Amino acid sequence: MLTSHQPESQYNPLDELLARYALGRLDPALHALVATHLQLKPENRRFVARLEELESRELETGPIEPFAGRDQILNHIFSLPDSSHTKITSAKTSSGLPSALSRYIGMDLNSVPWRNRLPGVKEYVIEDIEGRSSSLLLIGAGRAIPSHTHDGTETTLVLEGAFSDMSGHYGRGDIAFADSDIDHKPIVDRTSDCMCFAVTEGDLHLTGPFGRIVDRLFGRGRTN
Repeated sequence: MLTSHQPESQYNPLDELLARYALGRLDPALHALVATHLQLKPENRRFVARLEELESRELETGPIEPFAGRDQILNHIFSLPDSSHTKITSAKTSSGLPSALSRYIGMDLNSVPWRNRLPGVKEYVIEDIEGRSSSLLLIGAGRAIPSHTHDGTETTLVLEGAFSDMSGHYGRGDIAFADSDIDHKPIVDRTSDCMCFAVTEGDLHLTGPFGRIVDRLFGRGRTN
């Protein structure tokens, strides 16, 4: 797993994620995740603004070529909700969630229909389409998510509280990345509950003794 505070000498997937955001190349879930990150970590806004400026210059200096379906594309762009644009507002909102995330979810925190997943662990699945899902997680102070790995990728933004795993400590606004090479067991700090927004591609697989028991009872993979 790599984090948003990875040493500069190493590859940092956050840079790539922010670049894709600036270029408008993220799906709605990851777009909302990055927009929320920028509300919680405003120091990264300058980096995104610079990327957007460079892209704008490229458009100004590059050759102009006609493209098919111009009117339909423009109509689609102007019909998108605010969360599909790069405007960044204050992280403070009466909804209890950063405004970018609240717009994506379509409700405030008090309206979230949490479901119990494990003792001390609640989840609200926002979307689950063709192996790609987004969800809110609320984990009690001192609780741990069972050891697991992934078929694809998992991008997790910490909204409140903090957790640790084999690769570091993640607090409010930090983004953690995991993939099939990682087998980790996130543990929430004992000082407060931890709420996260996660976007996952592919199934999650429990590992370790608890995971083997679950596999025998229910089969491998994510269950909703």
